[in-house]
Amino acid sequence: MGIGEVQRQSMVSFIWQIAYTFIAFLSTIYFAHTVGASVLGAYFLFMTYFGIIGMFSGGGFGGAAVKRISEGEEPDAYFSASFLLTSLFVTVTVVALIACRSFFVDLDSAGAFIWLLVALIISIFNGAVYSGIAGRGKMGIHATGRFIGDVSRILVQVVAVFLGFGLAGLAGGFVAGILAATIIALRFFDLHIVRFGWRHIKNLTTFSFWLFLTSSGVLLYSYSDKVIIGYYLTNADVGVYQIAWQFIMLAAFITFALNSTLWPKVSRWGKSGEVGLIEESLSRAFSYSLLLAVPVLAGGFLLGDKLLYFFYGAEFERGYATLVILAIVQIVNIFQLFFTSYLGALDRQKESFKVTAVGGVANIVLNIILIPVIGIAGAAIATLVTMTLNAVLARRVLSRMITIRVERNSVWNILKASFVMSLFVGGYRMLVPLSNVWLVLIPVVLGGVVYGILILKFDRKICDELKKIATQMNVPWPDWL
Repeated sequence: MGIGEVQRQSMVSFIWQIAYTFIAFLSTIYFAHTVGASVLGAYFLFMTYFGIIGMFSGGGFGGAAVKRISEGEEPDAYFSASFLLTSLFVTVTVVALIACRSFFVDLDSAGAFIWLLVALIISIFNGAVYSGIAGRGKMGIHATGRFIGDVSRILVQVVAVFLGFGLAGLAGGFVAGILAATIIALRFFDLHIVRFGWRHIKNLTTFSFWLFLTSSGVLLYSYSDKVIIGYYLTNADVGVYQIAWQFIMLAAFITFALNSTLWPKVSRWGKSGEVGLIEESLSRAFSYSLLLAVPVLAGGFLLGDKLLYFFYGAEFERGYATLVILAIVQIVNIFQLFFTSYLGALDRQKESFKVTAVGGVANIVLNIILIPVIGIAGAAIATLVTMTLNAVLARRVLSRMITIRVERNSVWNILKASFVMSLFVGGYRMLVPLSNVWLVLIPVVLGGVVYGILILKFDRKICDELKKIATQMNVPWPDWL
């Protein structure tokens, strides 16, 4: 289409994220009103267990495979070695879980434990296929396959919940989504099982060891808060906290789309010594990520309480303070995520682990201290503090390798447009009583339109880039812009 590869693949990922989030948003509203915060909280804990156990069973081999395959040297051999190692780790993990089944009483009694085992087994093939696709740089296909899997999961979950299966239905739908995504991706998978040598295993394990440790630290941010909330508080509190987290993930659309697309590219640029491309991509990634995160923060602060109340129900409104804090977390996450991801892509996984480990340990300590005292808001504060620490430390390490620049003009334009939008939305709320969901949606839509027009008017660089992409895709572009 004449569009740069990074732009095209990021756009595909971004579009699918928007579509998925809209579908997930509606389904979560349905689940919240149908099964309530307690069952949702139990499902989120199921997801937490899967993430933590999957981290140990995967051993970081998936990420290591992406790294080695992306370098373009013997991709089939590295894929084969990674698949074997992951299969062995998962098999041992499943056997250990069966032996320790009595410790998962809640999951077992709800019929979700067996789904946990099935999900881990299917993840062997899912992880292998998607690691290969990512390593080959096919991020558009990667995003599309994930989207189809996510939509399949939601459809099965909605039907299962409607039929009254509750937690087991949600867990079973999760497994169905993994299976669907795997089947779709196989059509575009072009790697093969071949013989490999000890050096392939050694190269994978050397990288995967530090990637595993780094991923462990990242997962502490993602999961430790929910585990500790579930321990000190209730499943309903887990549900409210996770709903606030998922809602504010709107701010991370562009961040995740760019990060997943850029990782294999940066890996290849690092291998070929193209430092200029690495520095430019990081600078632009900051600007485009803040393009959405800043206005979402402003909107969450001004309308978050009403959005939670009308969309999810009265019991979720108490997550407003948590939502605002987590919106700030998403700003910090932009820098933290790109700093640590670029360290990994540049084969500096050991350094990435060191900075992540500090933040991860601090996260657990702060969660244990703050959650019993101030509840779920304490978990959000712990995440904010430790993620900021992680970002600062990661920047120090990365700055020794490349020059880190922030496009100040673009950031300033984003802040100006967000400020004007905030004045508009704040004025609307002062004048119009937000008594129903439609009156809440009006400032959301109009605020987004105001912000979009202003940012295109203020920042010619962003406007010209988006216009070029739209023109090449034959999408109409207004002449007055």
